[in-house]
Amino acid sequence: MPLFMDVHHMTDKVSLDDVAQAHAADLAHQDAHGVHYLRYWVDEQQGKIFCLVDAPDAEAANTVHREAHGLVADEIYAVAEGD
Repeated sequence: MPLFMDVHHMTDKVSLDDVAQAHAADLAHQDAHGVHYLRYWVDEQQGKIFCLVDAPDAEAANTVHREAHGLVADEIYAVAEGD
Protein backbone atom coordinates (compact mmCIF):
# COMPACT_ATOMS: atom_id res chain seq x y z
CA MET A 1 0.00 0.00 0.00
CA PRO A 2 1.31 3.53 -0.70
CA LEU A 3 2.91 5.48 2.12
CA PHE A 4 2.09 9.16 2.70
CA MET A 5 3.37 11.94 4.96
CA ASP A 6 0.83 14.63 5.66
CA VAL A 7 1.46 18.06 7.12
CA HIS A 8 -0.90 20.22 9.13
CA HIS A 9 -0.16 23.93 9.60
CA MET A 10 -2.08 24.96 12.71
CA THR A 11 -3.00 28.59 13.31
CA ASP A 12 -3.76 27.96 16.98
CA LYS A 13 -1.37 26.59 19.57
CA VAL A 14 -0.97 22.83 19.30
CA SER A 15 0.04 20.46 22.09
CA LEU A 16 1.31 16.91 22.01
CA ASP A 17 -1.64 15.84 24.19
CA ASP A 18 -4.17 17.33 21.76
CA VAL A 19 -2.52 15.56 18.83
CA ALA A 20 -2.45 12.27 20.76
CA GLN A 21 -6.24 12.54 21.17
CA ALA A 22 -6.71 13.32 17.47
CA HIS A 23 -4.48 10.36 16.56
CA ALA A 24 -6.58 8.06 18.76
CA ALA A 25 -9.67 9.26 16.87
CA ASP A 26 -7.90 8.52 13.56
CA LEU A 27 -7.19 4.98 14.74
CA ALA A 28 -10.87 4.51 15.59
CA HIS A 29 -11.94 5.51 12.03
CA GLN A 30 -9.11 4.19 9.85
CA ASP A 31 -10.26 0.60 9.24
CA ALA A 32 -13.43 1.70 7.46
CA HIS A 33 -11.24 3.29 4.76
CA GLY A 34 -8.41 0.77 4.47
CA VAL A 35 -6.02 3.24 6.09
CA HIS A 36 -3.35 2.64 8.75
CA TYR A 37 -1.94 5.67 10.58
CA LEU A 38 1.55 4.67 11.68
CA ARG A 39 3.21 7.57 13.51
CA TYR A 40 2.96 11.27 14.11
CA TRP A 41 5.26 14.11 15.09
CA VAL A 42 4.43 17.50 16.58
CA ASP A 43 6.33 20.79 16.48
CA GLU A 44 4.53 22.72 19.21
CA GLN A 45 6.61 25.86 18.65
CA GLN A 46 5.83 26.10 14.92
CA GLY A 47 2.28 24.70 15.14
CA LYS A 48 3.01 21.83 12.75
CA ILE A 49 1.83 18.21 12.81
CA PHE A 50 3.23 15.44 10.61
CA CYS A 51 1.48 12.09 10.13
CA LEU A 52 2.83 8.96 8.47
CA VAL A 53 0.10 6.78 6.97
CA ASP A 54 -0.38 3.69 4.82
CA ALA A 55 -3.39 4.41 2.63
CA PRO A 56 -4.81 3.42 -0.75
CA ASP A 57 -4.54 7.10 -1.75
CA ALA A 58 -4.16 10.56 -0.26
CA GLU A 59 -7.91 11.19 -0.25
CA ALA A 60 -8.58 8.11 1.88
CA ALA A 61 -6.05 9.37 4.44
CA ASN A 62 -7.70 12.80 4.50
CA THR A 63 -11.16 11.25 4.78
CA VAL A 64 -10.13 9.56 8.02
CA HIS A 65 -8.90 12.89 9.43
CA ARG A 66 -12.11 14.62 8.30
CA GLU A 67 -14.38 12.03 9.92
CA ALA A 68 -12.29 11.59 13.07
CA HIS A 69 -11.75 15.23 14.06
CA GLY A 70 -12.05 17.56 11.07
CA LEU A 71 -8.37 18.51 10.88
CA VAL A 72 -7.52 17.66 7.27
CA ALA A 73 -3.94 17.95 6.08
CA ASP A 74 -2.71 21.08 4.34
CA GLU A 75 -0.20 19.03 2.35
CA ILE A 76 0.15 15.32 1.57
CA TYR A 77 3.24 13.75 0.02
CA ALA A 78 3.72 10.24 -1.33
CA VAL A 79 6.91 8.99 0.32
CA ALA A 80 9.18 5.95 0.22
CA GLU A 81 10.99 4.61 3.26
CA GLY A 82 14.76 4.42 3.04
CA ASP A 83 17.29 2.44 5.05
